[in-house]
Amino acid sequence: LRFDENVRVVVFKSEVKGVFCAGADLKERAKMDDAEVEHFVKRLRNLMDEIAALPVPTIAAIDGYALGGGLELALACDLRVAASSAKMGLIETTRGLLPGAGGTQRLPRCVGIGLAKELIFTGRQVDGQQAYSMGLVNHAVPQNNEGDAAYQRALALAEEILPQAPFAVKMGKLAINRGMEV
Repeated sequence: LRFDENVRVVVFKSEVKGVFCAGADLKERAKMDDAEVEHFVKRLRNLMDEIAALPVPTIAAIDGYALGGGLELALACDLRVAASSAKMGLIETTRGLLPGAGGTQRLPRCVGIGLAKELIFTGRQVDGQQAYSMGLVNHAVPQNNEGDAAYQRALALAEEILPQAPFAVKMGKLAINRGMEV
């Protein structure tokens, strides 16, 4: 995708109804030794960084649960659209873990340091409307009968981006991302 000039916007969605991404398989992770866990987390962090570094806008369509690494995936995207009924949270502390794929850096950029700390320290889950109110998602939409309301809104948002000059959009993304690092 990084090198395909025909790609102008990437929308991330799940094919599993009611779940955007439920995060890591903790039963599988419990069987790993320390070296395997370190390798797993490093690869996951690299994947999220690669998604964040895509030169085109990325949109997460959250039509269900986005927990732990699932929310970290959504946070790696430039924009997030959620169904009002979606459930999101960095729940790792409820499992004796720490968000390891960039959530501790990306969440404060979305919602502010104090609220990010509260959400991570408590492992609290929020719905799509709450996420919108705190700035975690750009849009919250009522879920439809097909269970893809966020995806439909994400596609509409992508359609708004497509007519814009591709180079200007890419440079705008780059300028914003570099500016956030200063």
